[in-house]
Amino acid sequence: MPGRFFDEWEVGDVVQHDLRRTVTETDNLLFTTLTHNTQPLHLDAEAARASEFGQILVNGTYTFSLMVGITVGDTTAGTLVANLGYDELRMPKPVFLGDTLRAESEVVELRPSKSRPGQGIVTWKHRMLNQRGELVCECLRSALLRSRPA
Repeated sequence: MPGRFFDEWEVGDVVQHDLRRTVTETDNLLFTTLTHNTQPLHLDAEAARASEFGQILVNGTYTFSLMVGITVGDTTAGTLVANLGYDELRMPKPVFLGDTLRAESEVVELRPSKSRPGQGIVTWKHRMLNQRGELVCECLRSALLRSRPA
């Protein structure tokens, strides 16, 4: 169980997640079609080539989902009670096929649960960066975690 319990986190903790992913055409195509997203910028090479980007854009919800997925092993695996919300989602730069993405997480708030003894809420700022160190996605994620067993 690599995730941490609520009482093992401190505000300001930063995790540089080791897992990286180079986004492939298959990743983008499968996620886009699985979610019924018919945006031509994600599926149609000719339409994407004619856009201001000149190439296929990776589906932003894939980028977001990948960011969250990469962070789970180091943050909540084995300690999660429930994800409570994702806020302030931003995608300041596009992701293209072949980009290699990495994530980092910073604890921005901690609060013991008032209604659930032995549990608490952790809020992280998750960030996804490409191979050039450019921010491509970020959000706040709040989760209810168990505290260390007594």
